[in-house]
Amino acid sequence: MGHTTATPTRSFGFFLNGEWHVRGREAVVISPYDHRILAVLSEAGRNDVEAAIESAVSAFAVTRRMSSQQRASVLLKIVEGITARREEFARTICQEAAKPIKTARIEVDRAINTFQIAAEESTRIYGEYLPLDTLESTAGRWGLVRRFPLGPVFAITPFNFPLNLVAHKVAPAIAAGCPIILKPAPQTPISSLLLAEVVQETEWPQGALAVMPLSNDDAAVLVADDRIKLLTFTGSAAVGWQLKSQAGKKRVTLELGGNAAVIVHSDADLTYAAHRCVAGGFSYAGQTCISVQRVLVHRPVFDQFSDLLVQGVRKLKVGDPMDERTDIPPLIREQDATRVMQWIEEAVQAGARLLCGGKRHGSAVEPTVLTGTSPEMRVNYAEIFGPVVTVEPYDEFGEAIHQVNHSVYGLQAGVLTRDAVLIHTAFEELEVGGLIVGDVPSFRVDQMPYGGVKDSGLGREGLRYSIEDMTERKLMVMALR
Repeated sequence: MGHTTATPTRSFGFFLNGEWHVRGREAVVISPYDHRILAVLSEAGRNDVEAAIESAVSAFAVTRRMSSQQRASVLLKIVEGITARREEFARTICQEAAKPIKTARIEVDRAINTFQIAAEESTRIYGEYLPLDTLESTAGRWGLVRRFPLGPVFAITPFNFPLNLVAHKVAPAIAAGCPIILKPAPQTPISSLLLAEVVQETEWPQGALAVMPLSNDDAAVLVADDRIKLLTFTGSAAVGWQLKSQAGKKRVTLELGGNAAVIVHSDADLTYAAHRCVAGGFSYAGQTCISVQRVLVHRPVFDQFSDLLVQGVRKLKVGDPMDERTDIPPLIREQDATRVMQWIEEAVQAGARLLCGGKRHGSAVEPTVLTGTSPEMRVNYAEIFGPVVTVEPYDEFGEAIHQVNHSVYGLQAGVLTRDAVLIHTAFEELEVGGLIVGDVPSFRVDQMPYGGVKDSGLGREGLRYSIEDMTERKLMVMALR
């Protein structure tokens, strides 16, 4: 199996009320690459869910009164803790998520940055002064608006960034002063449990963090319970919107799917554009919400760009995620690889042409480029979440805008052009949460407002924006005579 080194099977309880608990149903975490059992877990049950809610409610009495200095101190200690265990976290992500080790290290560095930014933002939760003497009858009155922590948060996270997307829930909750209960993805819970070990070494109060592998039925209790004040979910659109319908009166933020498009105009640097589309379309085998899925290229440069794209894709190495040279790992489950292949074959049968790839080896799919596709094909209109990119020509820029918008999703898009008028048009017309100019839509830095429109979700992540969702504005009016 190449460079994979044997790792002893680890055992984990779940983290609740400041302690580790080993009880309940056992679950196993299996390597997507070589199918070894990586860890045996204890899955929390219905009684544990109730205990987690009660602990979070009790802890909120403490966290809501913590000073910004105390919250920042907790976050900076988490930064130190992850940094000290950087390679352990990277190897864990590599093994449980089958993420190439070089990419896993980048994720750990991003998570460190996420907690660092949260520490800074915890001291910048500002309010505002309001002059209220706008009528003769309100002379002498003024107001203050201050943001207070919202209350206990329930977070559900996906497999594809098992540390940094967890950080995007935990870090702003600590910064805002909110207890948090976390349900990690069943495929990749180990990174979250290691993070709980790090948080345990800080002054974050007991009961203010629970990390619990849960069945969907038991998680549904947390979704519906009114003592939880915010549900924050990252995952598939179908599940996200269903959870929102079950969440009652609580606040909900959803970071859902996408089928990100990039427009490459004839004035772009084609070598750079192709290089970035290879990186954006095939990093982690396309298993990211903003992976490049659709590339629309101005017809005068279509053939040249397509050749450059295919040349780059053919250099990618499929293999063992622990091998430093690997670019394309297996998909998280073999059934996902089977589905990706069905969509490729369906497109080819309907008239699409394979420019490269198009074969499956177990859970691994060769990096694939298709052309001659139509908007109605699933490789274009749905989220493929695999190493597949379609490339099609356009004649007029407005036509490309229309094609990008021809989707139920609207997370991020990329535009590569030097024409300021076209850039302005794209910003005005594209139905997305974020437009990346001069690069692919897969670009994300962790402090920027990240989220989408249409089926891509509700709300924005990025530390300051998540903290806003986890706080409530309260007005005080001063009527002093």
